[in-house]
Amino acid sequence: MSTSSPSTPGLPAPVLAINNLSVTFATDGGDVHAVRGVSLDVRPGEVLAIVGESGSGKTVTAKTILGLLPETATSSGTVLINGADVISVSPGRLRQIRGRDVAMVFQEPSTALNPVFTVGWQIAEGLRAHADKESGRKLSSREAKERAIEALRKVGIPDPEKRVNYYPHQFSGGQKQRVVIAAALALNPGLIVADEPTTALDVTVQAEILALLRDLRDKYGTSIVLITHNMGVVADLADRVVVMYRGDIVEEASARTLFAEPRQDYTKDLLAAVPHLGRDSASATLSTRAHQGAEVLVEAKDLVIEYPGRLGAPAFRAVDGVSLTLSKGEVFGLVGESGSGKTTIGRAIAGLNRTTGGSLKVLGFEMLGMKERAFKPLRKDIGFVFQDPAASFNPQLTIGDCIAEPMLIHTKPSPAQARQRVAGLLESVQLPASYAGRYPHELSGGQRQRASLARALSLNPRLLIADEPTSALDVSVQAKVLELFRDIQEEFGFGCLFISHDLAVVDILSQWVGVLYKGKLVEQGIGSQVMGNPGHDYTKRLVASLPVPDPDEQARRREEHRALLGI
Repeated sequence: MSTSSPSTPGLPAPVLAINNLSVTFATDGGDVHAVRGVSLDVRPGEVLAIVGESGSGKTVTAKTILGLLPETATSSGTVLINGADVISVSPGRLRQIRGRDVAMVFQEPSTALNPVFTVGWQIAEGLRAHADKESGRKLSSREAKERAIEALRKVGIPDPEKRVNYYPHQFSGGQKQRVVIAAALALNPGLIVADEPTTALDVTVQAEILALLRDLRDKYGTSIVLITHNMGVVADLADRVVVMYRGDIVEEASARTLFAEPRQDYTKDLLAAVPHLGRDSASATLSTRAHQGAEVLVEAKDLVIEYPGRLGAPAFRAVDGVSLTLSKGEVFGLVGESGSGKTTIGRAIAGLNRTTGGSLKVLGFEMLGMKERAFKPLRKDIGFVFQDPAASFNPQLTIGDCIAEPMLIHTKPSPAQARQRVAGLLESVQLPASYAGRYPHELSGGQRQRASLARALSLNPRLLIADEPTSALDVSVQAKVLELFRDIQEEFGFGCLFISHDLAVVDILSQWVGVLYKGKLVEQGIGSQVMGNPGHDYTKRLVASLPVPDPDEQARRREEHRALLGI
């Protein structure tokens, strides 16, 4: 529980003061106590990080700050924002507080932004809903648009006068996150609640968003409540850290103190689960002769993949002259920013994208000009672990049915054989056999990812393609999934193309690493050598962009990154 309070002498009054907050959800199975007696405060210009596993209560606490809890929630205690209690104020007063005093940056900008309105209209929507602070009157449409342009300029969107009229799909992932931050900043609130603002972003884009949030704090004195499971982000940005576990605050300290001297066992376990680049590397003892003699599963030579242009526009070359080799029993890590061509290559290997040039041999089959009828017999030898298992599972099927589906299509076992195989697969990914009767929404994120891995292994594939399988998981859950993945890969001996933007995760799993940049493979080799001593400037920027869970070390790396960018 927080030791500071609104009346602490010698300190400015807090922007946010939460006292003895408890939140309970009414469910068919009884009441669920999500938050229990939480007290904390945030001072002007301070960044407070709230960390913990899924289900710890951190997002529920954040939503309480803006009065965004559903009707099934019952809350007690006080949540004071500039002296107004969010829990007890009238709906009209709450609408005044939102946007002007506190604003929220949501985790997924693609769902936070309305696809049918321009980003300028969506930023201006909040401005039109509130009277102008200085004049006390509503803004005109022209004035609101000018303020929206200024907000876009503040968050570093290039050519904001033109791009204010763009739709969300016309922005990259990092730019959409900037637009969401611009919408939160439009009314100059004193407090921003950022819920996992960098989870699905590449390390380079993540570094840009963190720099933007840091500038907001330094230039405008904005206070930030940061909800995250990325301890590197916490080390990079936070002044103070609150650790939550099952609805309680178990530890609170300054960022430097928490990382250097954690007191609670849970905090120690949380920090120990964070992957470190160069620690426990899968390629530490590998030699360049390891490839020799192994069965080649995937061989690409000068691979080209293009998407046809529309309305006379030229074709877009997503993959440009890539050559790589993946052998049996190896994990090849493919890293790079969004749009670099990683997923395009993975989908081409699985026969989901067509190749347009060069050569791509998968399990001895040439994919250039492939015919589905000829390739279909090989599909049972290829497994695919998708980035978002919640979206890849059929919500109307049980987990057991989802795992059994590939077997029913390719090998047609009897119902008893399918049930036995599903039970064995669930056991291999450390899930109880009883989970076969559950539906996808009844499993946590980590459990769904384990079930997704079980489905990919259902046909004993020779080749596995894993596309960002741990990007949205808590560090503790991610550590368990990575350890499990390693054990299963050694047991089954399949070759794996592991696609990720998290270099530390790739280092733990991959013997070989390839770095993609704008469709070109700019560097490849033994993982520990590529990431420990990168030769290409782009790889150097990638490595320098990766935040590490050490505030002092991260400050030094941040300066190195700025030097590489010439800032």
